[in-house]
Amino acid sequence: MMEKFGIQHPTTTLLDLGLDGLKKVHWNLSPEDLAEETIKRGQGLLTSSGALAIYTGKFTGRSPKDRYIVRDSLTQSTVDWGAINKAFDAEQFNALYNKLTAYFREKEVFVRDAYACADEKYRLNIRLVSEYPWSNQFAYNMFLRPEGKDLQNFDPDWTILCAPGFKADPLVDGTRQDNFAIINFSRQCIIIGGTGYTGEIKKGIFSVLNYLLPLKQDVLAMHCSANVGKEEDVAIFFGLSGTGKTTLSADPERQLIGDDEHGWSEEGVFNFEGGCYAKTINLSPEKEPQIYQAIKHRAILENIGFYEGTKKPDFSDSAITQNTRVSYPIDHIDNALCPSKAGHPKNIFFLTADAFGILPPISRLTPAQAMYYFISGYTAKVAGTEEGVVDPEATFSACFGAPFLPLHPTFYANMLGAKMKQHHTNVWLVNTGWTGGPFGTGHRISLKYTRAMISAALSDALEEVDYIEHEVFGLQMPLTCPGVPSEVLDPRETWADKNAYDEKANELAHAFVENFEKFKNKAGEDILSASPKVWKGAVH
Repeated sequence: MMEKFGIQHPTTTLLDLGLDGLKKVHWNLSPEDLAEETIKRGQGLLTSSGALAIYTGKFTGRSPKDRYIVRDSLTQSTVDWGAINKAFDAEQFNALYNKLTAYFREKEVFVRDAYACADEKYRLNIRLVSEYPWSNQFAYNMFLRPEGKDLQNFDPDWTILCAPGFKADPLVDGTRQDNFAIINFSRQCIIIGGTGYTGEIKKGIFSVLNYLLPLKQDVLAMHCSANVGKEEDVAIFFGLSGTGKTTLSADPERQLIGDDEHGWSEEGVFNFEGGCYAKTINLSPEKEPQIYQAIKHRAILENIGFYEGTKKPDFSDSAITQNTRVSYPIDHIDNALCPSKAGHPKNIFFLTADAFGILPPISRLTPAQAMYYFISGYTAKVAGTEEGVVDPEATFSACFGAPFLPLHPTFYANMLGAKMKQHHTNVWLVNTGWTGGPFGTGHRISLKYTRAMISAALSDALEEVDYIEHEVFGLQMPLTCPGVPSEVLDPRETWADKNAYDEKANELAHAFVENFEKFKNKAGEDILSASPKVWKGAVH
């Protein structure tokens, strides 16, 4: 017998998905009810701040090698197939889908109706059917929340089936191992199994938007955070997980548009989401007060530790993973912009966590350099963000979001280049990684200094200073910056062994050039001229 809670829906909507014989269906439960269901099942507990704490199981990060896109007549010639966009056979998808729906039989399920895109012109209605209540609450936090009247006749454009307890059989089902996240553009659905990591839900929809918006509606989809100042000057921050997108966009002097996923249309920038998903490792009220204060009732903490004998989170505890996380509705940030959309960006920041300690903490880019560094997407994979990553690893991720880009990277880069030119946008490269040496020898650049440099760029204070050019990378480095010691601004000066710096700079330059080989045929001479100079000997 079907028992429904919350907003009522006809049962045929689930029958259309092949979901029959369900024991109980919970429709659009409140966060309070979902937290109660989680605790009742022994899957979580309330912390001292009122946030729900859960453990995602074996997977505490995304598993990109187990993310697939169904290859069929719709996607055959549009998706950039390869190691990132791994093809999945349509017939095998159908068979696996049927096994997954059969798994749900005689189970309770939790249904969440939500949408993506704060600009109504591009809205995407989403229906999540989840095995666990906390997966459903994550969707409540992270997607945009329809009002009651909008739920009465809610018609989903896309559906997500999420069953962490279901495991595929690789020999039969065509997966690499027993976990999977598969996107089917023809059937307009995503299936997730074998992993409880909630990030697979949000990044699945992000991948969908990264395909639909640029290809169908001429909107640039971006892996970035964004905020807006009192003068309505918009800033966006590109970067992979762990580079500081959430932290640096949470500025008490500026309104937050969003922390991770945005579109840039003819009207301006808009958030895809209705919440934030922040790393919490070593979180403190002094360094990141807005995020710290957002961890309260309705927030969900993932894979954290506690001070012994208490329910107080110990954010320094990495026993489970370095990738400890919190999700919360965006209105937990006091100065969040609602609705989450604004004008065209005046400043763009490319955030990179340089594990080698070579790149300047801030540098001004020419238009050609902006294209080169956007296509390159250099950063470091931060420990725990992906399965198997223990220490930071240097990597190149095109457009600072390659794992989520179904189209060829140059498609997005060309769109960005055109918009930057049209709106005369300033572009800065910001190293939030290491200084004074590589990982293991140097140390992370002070967040205080990074904030000061970004504030200076936003206030035009860096327009009034002199610059010098980095001899290998050709980057324009400011000689002075308010609130930052001048010796910090030139990375070579922070190294005790200057020859060692020169050697590492040369190694990193070579890595850039080697990585860009695959893009050379689609890049113009101006972009190629922005390539770093590889030296055979010492730089100085």
